[in-house]
Amino acid sequence: MKKFVVIAVALAMVVLLGCQQARDPKLPAGADFVLQSADGPIDSKTLRGKVLLVYFGYTNCPDICPASLASGGQALKALSGEERSRVKLIMISVDPERDSVKHLKEYTAFFHPEMIGATGTADEIAALAKAFGAGYIKQAKRSDGSYAVDHTTSTYVIGPDGKLASVLELGAPTDKVVAAVRKLL
Repeated sequence: MKKFVVIAVALAMVVLLGCQQARDPKLPAGADFVLQSADGPIDSKTLRGKVLLVYFGYTNCPDICPASLASGGQALKALSGEERSRVKLIMISVDPERDSVKHLKEYTAFFHPEMIGATGTADEIAALAKAFGAGYIKQAKRSDGSYAVDHTTSTYVIGPDGKLASVLELGAPTDKVVAAVRKLL
């Protein structure tokens, strides 16, 4: 029986190690960016020293973006004022065709007044999303002219050094978001 347990544990370790090796242990590289907001340019290099929570979404998103941004807003509210001063939550629009900087400001303020909505050219957004490992696809227009944009639902946590530190998946509870931020403060 003891030999069986040792073999089972060894097999389990091999399976787990095999899974870890099959998965790329590196995070995407991420990238610095200069995008536009209603309050002027957002330059990630000038935000060094702060923790950035970066989310790729769009204002016409029916459900995923509101849920993700509400979670981010709740995390900001859970931080102390001093902690919050060292954190920026930035929603980068993957729909620059429809999302003006004014509309982004109004939209993000609904979730938290300090949240920033940013956009750029289609090429800038595509290159930035690729650097973060985020994806998005504009769907065909419906008969009424509207369309959806399918997109990655992750929130990217960038450390004060400007490096991507972690990726939070959709549905990450507020305490997990807060813990990820506090780990870097």
